[in-house]
Amino acid sequence: MSMTVLQSGVLSLLQDRGRFGFHRLGLTNGGPLDGEAFHYCNRLLQNAPGSTAVEVSVGGLQLEAGVDTWLCLAGAAMPLSINGEPRALWAVHPVRAGDRIYIGHAKRGCRAYLGVADGFAIEPMFGSTATVVREHIGGLRGERLQAGDVLPCAAVASRRRYFLAERDQPRYQTTLTVRVIPGYQQRHFSRRAQRRFFGEAFRVSERCDRMAYRLEGPPVACGIDGILSEGICFGAIQIPPDGAPLVLLNDRQTIGGYPKIGAALSLDAARLSQLVPGSTVHFAPITPHTEQRALTLAQRFILSKPLQEGAA
Repeated sequence: MSMTVLQSGVLSLLQDRGRFGFHRLGLTNGGPLDGEAFHYCNRLLQNAPGSTAVEVSVGGLQLEAGVDTWLCLAGAAMPLSINGEPRALWAVHPVRAGDRIYIGHAKRGCRAYLGVADGFAIEPMFGSTATVVREHIGGLRGERLQAGDVLPCAAVASRRRYFLAERDQPRYQTTLTVRVIPGYQQRHFSRRAQRRFFGEAFRVSERCDRMAYRLEGPPVACGIDGILSEGICFGAIQIPPDGAPLVLLNDRQTIGGYPKIGAALSLDAARLSQLVPGSTVHFAPITPHTEQRALTLAQRFILSKPLQEGAA
């Protein structure tokens, strides 16, 4: 009982909620870049939170079902079809053994999550199935999916056909304002450098991946060249010697020695991962109190939107 990969697409990775508690061993978190889309993929399927799904970057994934089950694709606007017939995103659809599922290339955004009822049954490593290619851990072999890979999943006879109404679906744009919680190393940046960082526009470079998004624009100078290596949080914004900000994401290294001007709000770091090269990024400072309020409101209103029932 499984699905077989016919075409792997640009980059397809098995991910659960992520790997936590192993930074002391040098293992990073992994997990979905866009936690909101991943959350709704599992919620729509009535799966346990954090169930393993496939993170599809850019698109091009093709699968053949070897089992009767249900699936959902949530995230970037990637055309979904089953046996050549278009299907809606952010909705649950039945599939039968022998059906072919194809995910086209993204028209807006760049990450989507393909889940099945009860999740893909992948053996965890260090408590998680999250694939981190750099560390060669998680997924099937610690690697991206390849043609011929077999993804175990259960036969599921029934599921409610939930969908998320279009008005409640995220809108992926090419411009984003990232809210930043300033850190203690901000004092090493002059007022001029801080005004430049928070007042100028930056562009997503070609060097953006699951480890970090590198931004191009006016260089941001720091009063020190480096610091003693220390732990790095999700969303940390490092300023290397060339002054080009690096926003560190799920597959970041666990320690680093570049000074950090602050950390991106996790909600905005997830939206950042949906930007393609050439997109525009602005930064805005917020207080820790505002951060906590934003996260609380997200749990109450963004991640808990009502689901609709019926064929989308």
